[in-house]
Amino acid sequence: MSRLTKIALVAAVLALATFLVLMTNRAELAKLEVTKLPGRAAWQLPDRVVDALDLTPGDHVADVGAGDGFFVFHLADAVGPAGRVYAVEVEEEKVRELERRVREKGYENVEVVLGELGDPLLPDGAIDLVLLCNVYHHIEDRHDYFLRLQADLRSNGRVAVVEPRELGGWIGWIEPPGHSTPIEVLDDEMGAVGYRLVESFDFLPVQSFVIFTAARPGNGALVRSGHDVSSPRASDPPP
Repeated sequence: MSRLTKIALVAAVLALATFLVLMTNRAELAKLEVTKLPGRAAWQLPDRVVDALDLTPGDHVADVGAGDGFFVFHLADAVGPAGRVYAVEVEEEKVRELERRVREKGYENVEVVLGELGDPLLPDGAIDLVLLCNVYHHIEDRHDYFLRLQADLRSNGRVAVVEPRELGGWIGWIEPPGHSTPIEVLDDEMGAVGYRLVESFDFLPVQSFVIFTAARPGNGALVRSGHDVSSPRASDPPP
């Protein structure tokens, strides 16, 4: 056996061993927090996401599952001093860390909220937009959660969901289980509690990005792939 063949054989064995380790430890992979991976701004594209949210100075926005505040300060800049950002977390340690960062950065239009697993504890009827980034799949009782959330939205309030996509090809085999939600599932689950998909964007490399509004009489707009389609769903009754 030549030296080159031996090297190729060793490389193949190492690759196979790595693959088997990854497959064996998919449950451990699921515990990884993708939002803490280095270089997040390069693939999360926060400026483009916030631009797509089409916020207005003075808006009140909630970042549910705010984590380390990655989006919080982008949102705070977008709504300006007259606006307000509610940074919601359910762990006291994360809340304290967020409060520290808000103080250090000197943002007076950010309020950190200790929410509950089943309720973000936002002020009723006060929120123009709720952002959930890599959070949707963590919510256990989504039916009740998003039904309750409607009480927090203003009359034209929206819910933006940024959620990991199912990855195809070989990488799909090592994707952490339960850490992605297809757009079709998002649409079905949100639609079941009175929301309508109104916008969808495809510029994020590994995530879906969709925006919902609470369905109201006469609101039949449906947007797919970033384009407004004015026809209602086939399941909707005629006007």
